[in-house]
Amino acid sequence: MSRKLVELLFKERLITQNQQQEAEQIFRANGDAIRQFIEKKTLSESKLVYFLSQKFSMQSINLTKFEVKPEVISNVSGELARKTNAIPIQMNRGILVVAICDPTQLNLLEDLKFATKLNVEAVLTTFTAFDGSMMKYYGGTQNLGKALEQFKKDTKDTSDKAKGKDEVQHIEQFTVHDMGGNSGDDAPVIAVVNGVLTEAVRRGASDIHVEPYEKDFRVRLRIDGTLVDITHIPMEMRRAVIARFKIMSRMDIAESRVPQDGRIKIKLGGKEVDFRVNTLPTLFGEKVVLRLLSKGNLQLDLLKLGFEDRQLEIFRKGIAQPNGMVLVTGPTGSGKTTTLYSALMELNLISDNLSTVEDPVEYNLEGVNQVQINKDVGLSFASSLRSLLRQDPDTILVGEIRDYETAEVAVQAALTGHLVLSTLHTNDTVSTITRLVNMGLEPFLVTASVNTIVAQRLLRTLCMKCKEPNQVAVEQLKELGVFEMAKDAKFYRARGCQECSQTGYKGRVAIYEVLEYAPALKEMTLEGRSAIEIKRAAVQNFALQTLRVSAIKKAIEGRTSLEEAVSMTSEV
Repeated sequence: MSRKLVELLFKERLITQNQQQEAEQIFRANGDAIRQFIEKKTLSESKLVYFLSQKFSMQSINLTKFEVKPEVISNVSGELARKTNAIPIQMNRGILVVAICDPTQLNLLEDLKFATKLNVEAVLTTFTAFDGSMMKYYGGTQNLGKALEQFKKDTKDTSDKAKGKDEVQHIEQFTVHDMGGNSGDDAPVIAVVNGVLTEAVRRGASDIHVEPYEKDFRVRLRIDGTLVDITHIPMEMRRAVIARFKIMSRMDIAESRVPQDGRIKIKLGGKEVDFRVNTLPTLFGEKVVLRLLSKGNLQLDLLKLGFEDRQLEIFRKGIAQPNGMVLVTGPTGSGKTTTLYSALMELNLISDNLSTVEDPVEYNLEGVNQVQINKDVGLSFASSLRSLLRQDPDTILVGEIRDYETAEVAVQAALTGHLVLSTLHTNDTVSTITRLVNMGLEPFLVTASVNTIVAQRLLRTLCMKCKEPNQVAVEQLKELGVFEMAKDAKFYRARGCQECSQTGYKGRVAIYEVLEYAPALKEMTLEGRSAIEIKRAAVQNFALQTLRVSAIKKAIEGRTSLEEAVSMTSEV
């Protein structure tokens, strides 16, 4: 927003002199000072709107409660809306009513009047509501939108092929790790890519999907476990954007027939963010998926991960053993790495030698020897693990047990005086035992080596600003088998507001199923009993709390909805 607004706020003592100086530094870095102050909560948005409405004698509205009709939006293009910082919300007797958030820029509305040939009236809304509506009706960040509009202009009279080559020439001149000053004079393709990365970080996404199709090129973000469509990039830009991602990841841009892996490291708002990048050849071009690895968001404290007291006690007992295996299981993106890294940090003593074998190494851990798998030179999980055993280890983390060879070496390490931590992809704790046996391990080796198994999931948490009570039928609770536990509970459901981008959910919480592999359960394994029988015995005799029960408890606490709890866990 404008420097005029900052000057006005300082003059009226809504911000301090230090904040004014900070704002000037943010402006020089092409940032938005007011939005940053609001995000950091150093400036109250409600007080700001009240002050501006009084100062400029303007009506203020809650834009989140407006549903603007398509015919109203069609009066103003995305380019014009961004240029004038105004969103059309209503047509009233030939007057176009627009929402703005910075009344010090009212002069921009003259451009709007000239372009639309309509009389224009402005009302005031919050910065947060304005940004949300801009995303909702026009898509993408302001910088991303500007870049796309600029690209369309530049390519109006240029062929796809020639422009694709031109864009690649532009991006080759761009410093790989630089994210500064990208929205104005730099090549549009750079601004688009940087806009996507910035938006992903701003919205707390875990993954970015850049997907080419026959007649579409879209970008989606995985936010709180769900993919959200954020923008569609012109088809003419497809090859240049993919090439840009590959150059930033230090991949071979000449090779598009095989998958490639790489990494991007950037600094954004003083925060260091790593992106793990993978390209995959598809029918209409290479799909790019980026996993965000932000060290600032990494929580490596077992007490804060979401374990219940009894579950944490069992898990800590498992990782405190001098030898044996502790296995964490769950689907991709369920937080397994965070759980194991937290365990490592608890075990990270000066007296112990800790080593990991990972593919890839996601975060650098101080005091831990981390090995990156490299299949091209024969450095596999199994071969790395064998080498680690000659490095005098106390605790070993194996990124994932994928095959019999890795499982065999891990078991041997656990049986010869080492604590082994690892992950598998199974649905629950007990099926992990079956999976190891099906890999080819003898049951007696599994029972001799495995100490503790953890299954986990991540549930979306309800938005605290808009969640509302939900009356759940008694029959549904009985059908779920949780009537006794939940008969007096007060459940909530998702509604949706500006704060949560109308999803009703914001953030995620982990749920766990922690199995202490007791001697009685090991005997059942040696007897060849089924996973269902072993799990039933674990629930009845050892008070195993299943993932479903853990999820229902989170719903009873009001942290998630019953629908989310049921959809993310199985009955067994």
